[in-house]
Amino acid sequence: MTTKMTLSFTPPVFANVDEERQHIKQKLAGAFRLFSKFGFDEGVAGHITARDPEKKDHFWVNPFGMHFSQIKASDLILCNHEGEVVEGEYPVNRAAFAIHSQIHAARPDVNAAAHAHSVYGKSWSSLGRLLDPITQDACAFYKDHSLFDDFTGVVLDIEEGKRIGKALGRQKACILRNHGLLTVGKSVDEAAWWFITMERSCQAQLLAESAGNPVIIDPENAAAAYGTVGTTEAGWFQFQPLWNRIVKEQPDLLK
Repeated sequence: MTTKMTLSFTPPVFANVDEERQHIKQKLAGAFRLFSKFGFDEGVAGHITARDPEKKDHFWVNPFGMHFSQIKASDLILCNHEGEVVEGEYPVNRAAFAIHSQIHAARPDVNAAAHAHSVYGKSWSSLGRLLDPITQDACAFYKDHSLFDDFTGVVLDIEEGKRIGKALGRQKACILRNHGLLTVGKSVDEAAWWFITMERSCQAQLLAESAGNPVIIDPENAAAAYGTVGTTEAGWFQFQPLWNRIVKEQPDLLK
């Protein structure tokens, strides 16, 4: 499969697992480049993972200490659920292993997860609240995100990862109090898009509440909007224009 800029309305179909793996790695590299472009990079914090299409108990992740803006598909490392790097030349972020290994273990329906210390996400997380449906975009998370309200420091232990996984439940996203945002999806595209739009929804609510009292969308209309903007298909599709943009601007990420 040749990766190029196209207008696609459905996820691709692959001839074999190697082709699928390369596509996943390229999408992961593209997601990191976009996170950097949007300012979701802070030192060594943050990670996006993707389940390997063949070894279901392994996931691809960014190398510890490599800036998001420099990551190529070939730089990604493959980890097992014991935290061992089984493919790649770089070490793994211990927090990435502690959180993502448990998310992937608890959610077989999830193939990708994203977490970063983005400014508005971590600001909103300090309030210990869920997002309100005050905009159409925020309705993507209507009754589909949760709160992990027990910050105990940097996540380095899998038991903490298990507790985050339990707090996430069957939702697409979790607000980690005093920490930031975590989103998941059936594809890298979906998980990355949910993070991007959740960060912006946090920004919108912070701005709205600083100016006054936002009008909450009523439950019936919030649920209806969710049915349009909050589905797996919508999450995947919303990422495609961003993917085409970053590949055109930074084609070296595909290598």
